[in-house]
Amino acid sequence: MKIGIEGQRLFRVRKHGMDMVALELIRNLQKIDHENEYVIFVSPDEDKCLRETGNFKIRELAGGAYPWWEQFALPKAARKEGCDILHCTSNTAPVNSKTPLVITLHDIIYLESLGIFKKAGTWYQKLGNLYRRLVVPPVVKRSKKIITVSHYEKHRIADFFGFKNSKLEAVYNGVGEKFKKIHNENLLDEIKNKYHLPERFIFFLGNTDPKKNTPGVLKAFSALIKELDKKIPLVLLDFDEDDLDRVLDDINDPDLKEHIILTGYVINKDLPAIYNLSELFLYPSLRESFGIPILEAMSCGTPVITSNTSSMPEVAGDAGMIVDPYDPPQIKEAILRLLNDNKLKENLISKGYEQAAKFSWANMARDVLNIYKSVYQGIQQNK
Repeated sequence: MKIGIEGQRLFRVRKHGMDMVALELIRNLQKIDHENEYVIFVSPDEDKCLRETGNFKIRELAGGAYPWWEQFALPKAARKEGCDILHCTSNTAPVNSKTPLVITLHDIIYLESLGIFKKAGTWYQKLGNLYRRLVVPPVVKRSKKIITVSHYEKHRIADFFGFKNSKLEAVYNGVGEKFKKIHNENLLDEIKNKYHLPERFIFFLGNTDPKKNTPGVLKAFSALIKELDKKIPLVLLDFDEDDLDRVLDDINDPDLKEHIILTGYVINKDLPAIYNLSELFLYPSLRESFGIPILEAMSCGTPVITSNTSSMPEVAGDAGMIVDPYDPPQIKEAILRLLNDNKLKENLISKGYEQAAKFSWANMARDVLNIYKSVYQGIQQNK
């Protein structure tokens, strides 16, 4: 069996969630599958984070903008390579692929009638969502199998498209081995100095995506700061100053900026140290298909506050502090409890280690490999 895997963005320096999932899938398939052939299709860029092995070939495809690369360069290359299956890893795929498709559909937020997700966001995000709305419905119909990342999302997709769950498989994401408790004080000091971090801080992975609930978190943090005698800053990753100014103007609290530290983009290998250094991790998103950062924080021994919506209770179990993300006062109270209640904090840390241990990239790769095999067998039987 020859399997093509789309990894268009894998070589870019600034990788994000879906890129890391695809990268971990490929790395773990390289460890467990020495029988089948693989062709990894990527766009040329600076971070050569994958290496070829005996049965894994990397094919760099030039092709301009993402839609052109995906709709024309990718299916042409998959045919030329003689792939039996083409796995597209990031929500979209070629509409007219001659190669049988497997697609990872992380979520369908862009198809749902949720006003907040349609009105907000950058123009780049809006154009991306428009492309997904055009491409995903026909691709879903043509795909041999659809992989998604939680049982919550599986039910959402099945209900939205009105087909049986047999076409859908929920395969959990994992958490990398590098996310763990760090006892090397020199390393922690190095990261602290690199990103200008204070001794104590609250950690929030916010960005301009409306689902991340950045305005709600900042409202909660504003209320918290007003109640604390000894102020504790909020460290915000992957957010630039202009975007922060806009959000603070929207919530009518520009002075809150003095209590916020912007790190800019943080490379993935530095994230474990930042989790380790933080007092607690905030992840009260409005909507997530999975929520890998929940597990990353738990693996590092950092207590987590997350949401009672979508997949997050499924991932966090009873190891996270669950809040209503639409209720900033409730988020604030949860932060206060964790800052003041050491027994609660230690209990969540202990449960967090246990919860995170249930998820691994090796398990994910084994499950996906079994899906490839079942799809291939079905194709062979129908010939």
